[in-house]
Amino acid sequence: MNEEKAILMLLSRLLDYPDTSFFEDQETIISFIYESITSEDIQKEVLNRIYPFYQMPSVQLEQLYVETFDYKEGTNLYLTAHELGDSRNRGFALIQLQKLISEAGLEYIGHDMADYIPMLLELLAVVPEEEKINKLSRRIAYAVDRILTNLPEDNPYKKALELGMMYVFETPDAEEISALERLREVADLDELPYPLMYR
Repeated sequence: MNEEKAILMLLSRLLDYPDTSFFEDQETIISFIYESITSEDIQKEVLNRIYPFYQMPSVQLEQLYVETFDYKEGTNLYLTAHELGDSRNRGFALIQLQKLISEAGLEYIGHDMADYIPMLLELLAVVPEEEKINKLSRRIAYAVDRILTNLPEDNPYKKALELGMMYVFETPDAEEISALERLREVADLDELPYPLMYR
């Protein structure tokens, strides 16, 4: 496994919900970094950016995760939400992703939707590079860049995600970002004729 794919695998784990196994697997993850990343400089950079997660109590890390990624439009972990917002085209985009996963020879068994970014990072790490996968990589680069833009500087998840842009992905150019921004739709919640609740 090359260094880029190792970082993708690591980010996939870091961006998944930090349950008890996250802390139980600390030694395994540290060993994986030393075994899979040959550059001492990159090893040091990666370790410096992931140690803060292990220094937090589990409850605090879980709370940080929820506050960072759940229910937030700009930092959610779903690819098509970054690309399309609340557009009804998301359904078709999800079907296309499920097809891509299947064509890559993998079986999707997760509890999240097919556009869950941690799962897609793992997909990029394990499948051979080809045109469709390279396009998916560009799409994920856009989403990661957008999440980074919306995260505060003092958030440890920002430091971790920056590893992706430093060593794996190319930063999208202004034209690419502009084209994707035009595709996104936001929810229209103005002047609804009924309250947003069930009675």
